[in-house]
Amino acid sequence: MVSAINLRSGGTLSILKDCLGYLSGNLSHKYNIVALVHNEKLINVKNVTYYEFPDSIKSYLKRMYYEYIYFRRFSKKINPHLWLSLHDITPNVQSEILAVYCHNSSPFYNLSIKEALMEIKFAFFKFFYKYLYQINIKKNDFVIVQQDWLRNEFRKMFNISNIIVAHPDISFDYTMTTNNSNLIKKNKFNFFYPSFPRIFKNFEIICEAVKIINDKGIDNFEVYLTIKGTENKYSKYIYNKYNKLKPLKFIGIQTREKIYQYYEEVDCLIFPSKLETWGLPIHEFKHFHKPILLANARYAPETIGEYDKVKFFDPANALELSNFMRLIINSDLTYDKTKPIDIEPPFSKNWRDLFDILLRGEG
Repeated sequence: MVSAINLRSGGTLSILKDCLGYLSGNLSHKYNIVALVHNEKLINVKNVTYYEFPDSIKSYLKRMYYEYIYFRRFSKKINPHLWLSLHDITPNVQSEILAVYCHNSSPFYNLSIKEALMEIKFAFFKFFYKYLYQINIKKNDFVIVQQDWLRNEFRKMFNISNIIVAHPDISFDYTMTTNNSNLIKKNKFNFFYPSFPRIFKNFEIICEAVKIINDKGIDNFEVYLTIKGTENKYSKYIYNKYNKLKPLKFIGIQTREKIYQYYEEVDCLIFPSKLETWGLPIHEFKHFHKPILLANARYAPETIGEYDKVKFFDPANALELSNFMRLIINSDLTYDKTKPIDIEPPFSKNWRDLFDILLRGEG
């Protein structure tokens, strides 16, 4: 049983698809694979029995009803061997093996008052998720997180030890081409930051760095940001404050295919986010073997792993970032040496490893 009734877009939906894809291709001959989803059409994986819950997103009260009341009765009818909740909440269910996959790292973010006022919803989730995680968490046979620093935080906050670090096993299905599109200006050095505008995504550090470079009379570069200024209060603040800077290109939210096209055409990824569970653009951009300017944050070393074209910067220091941007434009930047992080077991690098652990070698 894979429960994922609220996963319907972005990286979490990719995780659900890849999870079911692995189960369909490798374990469906031995187990009946059942998935509780928002919309079956978003998944399209064979050898899976789907139950849809389209109204689960209407309110958190509805979600709580499913997780703590309805699924209890449902689990007694299905009698699952393994119930894997792929979206943070430990449900009140009956199962031989129970596991929860925790994506949301907001409880471990140091939120300032200014940030809280800018994005009240995130401030609410930061405090709400601490208590949401705590409900039933000790009933799990396994708690799954994506990075080792998150495992350490869960140990401290919830006093549990049965935590698996599971690096996302996300397929990369873009075929690189000789692309002649007009997404960017080829006669300038191009930076790219693809992200939805959340307060911790730290767009302003890039904008301040661009301002510093601009003030020096340097204009042979452009920076593409996937916001328009209309998404929320934070993006409106960023756009209104910095839209007069000519190197900044506010291109709005892009499709996954368009994001890959930008990866192929731009010269460098800037990733200044102060908080990530994993950091999908880092993982994706590495396939193009181009430079990455990366925030020196807790998630970053584990996500980047071994890579010979990365430079870490202080996510609170716009001057440092501007210096690195100028150096890379002039091909004078010296990159940092990185290597894979050694992680203690239980640890999985892919879905096979993870389900071997969850099923105690039965797979």
